[in-house]
Amino acid sequence: MPAGQTGFDDVTYDLVSVQYHSLKAGHDYGQYVRDARNAGRDDIAAFFEEVMSQDADRARRCHEFIKELSKSGESGPAVTS
Repeated sequence: MPAGQTGFDDVTYDLVSVQYHSLKAGHDYGQYVRDARNAGRDDIAAFFEEVMSQDADRARRCHEFIKELSKSGESGPAVTS
């Protein structure tokens, strides 16, 4: 989505999008872990926990990039004159 449509640059929009989806997925995976454990499939529960951890790491990395861009002035709403 171009900056003109959101008011934010594409890279920031993309990072926020990946961060959101990673956090949302991580929330959903908690239920998947419970379902696998209830089914007696600890191996599958461990897999879902691994995937959940990867998404948490991904969300953290996005957060760090967003902070970096914010400090550099490379992100944020487009300034109009």
